[in-house]
Amino acid sequence: MIRFKPLLAVLVLATGCGATVRPAATGAPATVTISNCGQDVTYPRPKQPVAYDISGVEKMFALGLAGRMRGYVMNALSDPSIAGSPWKDDYTKVERLGTEHITREIVVAAKADWVLAGWNFGFSEERGITPALLRRLGIASYLHTETCWEYGSNRLKVPPLQALYTDLENLGRVFGVEPRASQVVAELKGRIAALRKTWPAGGEPAKVFVYDSGTDQPFTSGANASPNDIISSAGGVNIFAGLDKGWTSVGWEPVVKARPEVILIIDYADQPAKDKIAYLESLPQLKSVPAIKQHRYQVISYGEAVTGPRNVKAAETLGAYLRSIGR
Repeated sequence: MIRFKPLLAVLVLATGCGATVRPAATGAPATVTISNCGQDVTYPRPKQPVAYDISGVEKMFALGLAGRMRGYVMNALSDPSIAGSPWKDDYTKVERLGTEHITREIVVAAKADWVLAGWNFGFSEERGITPALLRRLGIASYLHTETCWEYGSNRLKVPPLQALYTDLENLGRVFGVEPRASQVVAELKGRIAALRKTWPAGGEPAKVFVYDSGTDQPFTSGANASPNDIISSAGGVNIFAGLDKGWTSVGWEPVVKARPEVILIIDYADQPAKDKIAYLESLPQLKSVPAIKQHRYQVISYGEAVTGPRNVKAAETLGAYLRSIGR
């Protein structure tokens, strides 16, 4: 049997956040205080920043920060998304420090002074790299706001697209590129607003199932992962929007019961979309699902599915597909 392993699980093992800039003593760098996952954190200006995975790297690239990065860590399975990135040239200018997980050893060896990753998406108690552990080593960190819902005592829940905007604005403050951050966020918001104007009038939104991987149990998106907002921005509804989860496994029975009209497939490296489609169409229990019967699939890359600036492009792509089928 074909077994599609969840790359996101492998990689993982609406509020604004204000900031106050405080000049330090003469000769010392300025510091900025940011609310990250509900905690006020004060950062000096990073000099050796390291980012993990496409989510972190492309938020930095979108703000024009490639030339200020010490390096990045990214699983090799994400390489096709690098090839399709609007910032693919920037990837060639920044050192790749690792091709699997980010680790404390990689961070220390790189002499990093600041790390960007997510909770259980880079940072991990089990693997011994957490903001608290890095802090003891004198290394600052910033967590993707999308992952705050499962971090610490605050468990801050921010809708995924709002979380993206929050991160871009906060990173703009941390690195002193606030005008660039404001411009990027305004452009992304403008594109989402334009997309919403294409929604058909009246009627129920199209039901969409996100299929990342998995055979015995499909790996999909709940309310707290980017595809949920990608789908809603496109004018559809995630069939698992009611799950208070991020990326998670479910059973096939709920998929069948929900009767999705479209399946949004995540494409990456060793698990191409065509193989996933063939597998879905081979499952007897899915024969009655409208999306399967009508062969309605929309493919997005891994780089478009995880939190980052490409979420908006994914929403536009899905929106165009939904309009093409009259939804």
